[in-house]
Amino acid sequence: MAAEHDLKVLLHSMEPVLFAESYGFGVVPEGQAVSPVFAQIAETEGMTVIATTTQMRAQGIESVAEWARISLTVHSDLAAVGLTAAIAAALTARGISANVVAGFYHDHIFVQWHRRADAMAALQALSDA
Repeated sequence: MAAEHDLKVLLHSMEPVLFAESYGFGVVPEGQAVSPVFAQIAETEGMTVIATTTQMRAQGIESVAEWARISLTVHSDLAAVGLTAAIAAALTARGISANVVAGFYHDHIFVQWHRRADAMAALQALSDA
């Protein structure tokens, strides 16, 4: 299946899925292996990891907050224009912060844990518009 790049199609077919477990963002010292993780990002200051809070606690990694993971099931093209901006605008209108991580097939949005239901409502409204 080819990746979708048309913004209207992406928005109408994004089908957000809310995961049941909370996630955290943390930094691990150089050379520390963390497994399993959802994502890891090498930054100048250290390795950022994104994992469930259960996995992070088990490995002694501190997260300053709990985040909800919402994944879009549409296979979005990495070169698609406007999807992240549309999501950010819909969430901003409701005062919800978001951290977006793009995978090869899907986009994943991390929102504050206590705002997850509001975020799902905003994304569903965006998809239905």
